[in-house]
Amino acid sequence: MEEINARVDLAKVIPAWQVLSKSAGIGAIRSEAQYARMIALLEMLLDETRGSRRQASVEGLIDVVAHFVDVYEAKHHSIPDCPANEMLRHFMEQHGLKQSDLPEIGNQAKLSEILAGRRKLNTRQIKTLAERFKVSATVFL
Repeated sequence: MEEINARVDLAKVIPAWQVLSKSAGIGAIRSEAQYARMIALLEMLLDETRGSRRQASVEGLIDVVAHFVDVYEAKHHSIPDCPANEMLRHFMEQHGLKQSDLPEIGNQAKLSEILAGRRKLNTRQIKTLAERFKVSATVFL
């Protein structure tokens, strides 16, 4: 533990965290209002980085926000924990959709690869599906 503390400059980390937490509202989610703000933040981050080289530079921030959302959802919005392709299949069955009903995700060949687990969803597809099914984007991460 001493080795970690020796390498972390808390005099810089704590003020940076306070600014980030205050400006973006990042932290443990304790209410539906906070949950809605964190979902909005996650969607903004995904929008901002879609098709961009900046995605790698904010990947850690996306992970942190998604983690807080996941923790809250596990407790308050129980959704089965399964791979994104299985979750998509579940929502398609639940809503009576066929592959041709999701052209915004891609052509049928691409959607077949996603459903088979041979291709991952990209950020644009995740955002589109989250909006369509009115769930958090983290469901498909």
